This record gives sequence, structure tokens and C-alpha cells, in this order.
Amino acid sequence: MRIEIADAAAMEAFGRELGTLLRAGDLVVLTGPLGAGKTTLTRGLGEGLGVRAPVQSPTFVLARTHPSLVGGPPLVHVDAYRLGTPELLDDLDLDFAHSVVVVEWGAGLLDDVAESWLDIVIERPEGAGAGTMTDASDAELLGADEPRVLEVRGYGPRWEGSRFDAAG
Repeated sequence: MRIEIADAAAMEAFGRELGTLLRAGDLVVLTGPLGAGKTTLTRGLGEGLGVRAPVQSPTFVLARTHPSLVGGPPLVHVDAYRLGTPELLDDLDLDFAHSVVVVEWGAGLLDDVAESWLDIVIERPEGAGAGTMTDASDAELLGADEPRVLEVRGYGPRWEGSRFDAAG
């Protein structure tokens, strides 16, 4: 399913809506370039799940757990950018069964972890945040509040027949 997102507020709103659908055992894999909105989307997921805020990028700690404030599952937010192998991700000893786990940069690292998962690829407009940052104007582009396109695909029995079903 392709979804056009107008700005950061809309990205967070989509995350909130999706967060209300998630339950313990769900895995969400986020893919997209730097500044695409992976953490903004995860912030919305956290709001939808009713977890303790703030939801921030776990870049330097690799994983953050946000407990539920409403009796639901915790949100485990993982940044796998620096993890080059599935074994290093496995070393984090994440509680996939009792949490909603969101993994940024997780494509290819979670193939044997879950029977079902949501794969969300975030596309930025051509040229926005592309390449390497060389000066302050490049840094401003990285955080630019521009439209995005999400490709959302659900795999496995959990998402079968849903609007996100990759097979449907």
C-alpha cells in the first residue's frame, strides 16, 4: 500500500493511527534515508500505543524501551544502523513476544525473528537529504518538512487479509 504523507505532522498522525492497530508481538521494520522520518513515524506509533514519551532516536544507545501508560505492550525502538549482522541485533536480547518492536535500518537483519512483520519504506523527494552533508544548508535539507511516500507491506499471518497485506 502506497501512502502519500504531506509533512512531519501527517507522518506522526499516520503513526498514531497505525499504533492503535499494533499489539504485543508485532514487528515493524522501517527503511529510508537519513532524515526520511523514521523516528517521527515511531513517535506517532508511541502515541498510538500510549507509551511513555519522549520517543527519540535510539542512535547512540541502539535500543530504547518505552513502557505503556495504558496497560498495553511496551514499545521497543531500535536503531540498527551500526549493527551489521543479525547476530549483533540478536545480542540486544529484545523481547519480541511481549512488546511492539520497531527497528530502524533493520532490513535484512530480521529474517528469522518473526513469522509476521510490517515493512515500511519511506521515500524522500528526489534530492532532499541525498548524498553527504557538506555544509549548514545540507543539514537544513536533512530536516526539511517535505512530502514523503510510504510503501507499507505486511507479511505473514498477522497481516493476511488486512489493508497492508503484501500479497493482496
